[in-house]
Amino acid sequence: MPFDHNDHYHRLLLRHLPPRGGTALDAGCGTGRFARRLVAHGYRVDALDADPATLAAAEATGGGPRYRLADAATTALPTAHYDVIACLAGLHHMPFDTVTRFRDALAPGGRLLVLGCSAGATPRDLAAVPANAVARAAVYGAERVRGVRTRPPGAPVRQPEMTLPQIRTESARLLPGSEVRQLLFWRYLLTYTH
Repeated sequence: MPFDHNDHYHRLLLRHLPPRGGTALDAGCGTGRFARRLVAHGYRVDALDADPATLAAAEATGGGPRYRLADAATTALPTAHYDVIACLAGLHHMPFDTVTRFRDALAPGGRLLVLGCSAGATPRDLAAVPANAVARAAVYGAERVRGVRTRPPGAPVRQPEMTLPQIRTESARLLPGSEVRQLLFWRYLLTYTH
């Protein structure tokens, strides 16, 4: 089914951007949809992904980001450089302490936005099941009416290992002042301002 949980939260993430454009890093950019939205909001975007096939799909769409085949957890990042670092459904593919590398790459006042996935089920996760079915059916129906499939192939999938309480504990330890908010559709939003 075509509903994309990460794309669903793009508008929420865009509301957390600093008030001015500047430089941005999309760490684990996947097929580049959010990186292109950052470009549309006036950012110069470095978009990294470690999967060659996924990055090739992103590059094929163009749209302005500077795509690079690289693992955001290990590649050298410039110090105090980015106004925004976004990581959408990618942090659970990396060691969690990668957030400290992102912190160090943020310019003063820069913002880290992690749309993450967590392990375990909470009552909110259970409530997402019917909402998810409705959202998927609505997108599927709209695509059938238009006679198109709007979703390109997705990035590799990996099950998260950390629970939401573990993520909150580690975020508080590694990024003092950060906030972690549980969202619907098995996601959380971690925000941090450097």
